[in-house]
Amino acid sequence: MFSATPSPREIGVLIFDGFQLLDAAGPIGVFEMPIRGMTPPPYTLTVYSVAGGPVRASCGVAMHSEKLPAALRLDTLIVSGGEGTRDAMTDAPLLETIRDLSARTRRTCSVCSGSFLLAAAGLLEGRRATTHWRRSEGFAKLFPGTRLDADRIFVRDGKFWTSAGITAGIDLALALVEDDLGDEVALRAARELVVHQRRHGGQSQFSVMQDVKLATGRFDDMIGWVRTNLAEDIRVETMAGQAGMSPRNFARVFRAETGTTPARFVEKLRLEAARQQVETTSLSLQKIATDTGFCDPERMRVAFMRAYGQPPMVLRRQSKGGEEFRKLSKNND
Repeated sequence: MFSATPSPREIGVLIFDGFQLLDAAGPIGVFEMPIRGMTPPPYTLTVYSVAGGPVRASCGVAMHSEKLPAALRLDTLIVSGGEGTRDAMTDAPLLETIRDLSARTRRTCSVCSGSFLLAAAGLLEGRRATTHWRRSEGFAKLFPGTRLDADRIFVRDGKFWTSAGITAGIDLALALVEDDLGDEVALRAARELVVHQRRHGGQSQFSVMQDVKLATGRFDDMIGWVRTNLAEDIRVETMAGQAGMSPRNFARVFRAETGTTPARFVEKLRLEAARQQVETTSLSLQKIATDTGFCDPERMRVAFMRAYGQPPMVLRRQSKGGEEFRKLSKNND
């Protein structure tokens, strides 16, 4: 059973026409776990809309909502995202509602493109935030005053939490539960949901290879060689030779097909490999830096700070929660 917690925290999920169903249902499912397992329940959970009643999601399914009462005070506000945000961004009463609610709320959160509504309400000016990778370019153009971390699962800046697309709302909600009730409760909630690995906020929305495989595939053999030789001194000339092209032509075609330079691509592969070793092994940072081509821990630390906003040792400490979860699952199965 979950351990007891004091007074319940009020969680409000805000939906609107065209919201993404899982943006609401994912966090709701997370908060349901400790509600069911603890006495007294640590949360009360309500779905709201401006007018109340059934609200149709982008998939056509309607979800029931309560009408927002005047001067409502919440512990946590979660604003859903979805295709409906495009119209909702011009809904002045909705944006005013979000501003007012946030002023009376301890935490204000968004899932997926719900960050567009927080930004349109003026709540993310000068703050760090993230959103679904597919809409990050549009977000950056619309809200240049927000420091967009487009490759993050979720981002916390003070009382404001924003998350990436759809299932990242589950990761966000688990982080909120952990913030409230501790790591053990969050791990148990994850296990009940059969979430096999909780992702932390600094994790990338998608892998380097997922991104690159959007290209034609002409560089697959060269990429395979790079991935198995990260410890080598890999230069453009080396990659071009593997691809059977001149360095100048290779650099031009590679960037056109992948959207990144060869040097940046290699660093991304090194970062991905190094992070996997940092989080899943007990190898020393020196060994990991050598094996992945960073050569020394300081150079690797600088790259981690630039890419993830955290040094390797912090990510290693965070990953211990995942290991505890795996041990818990094994002991209870």
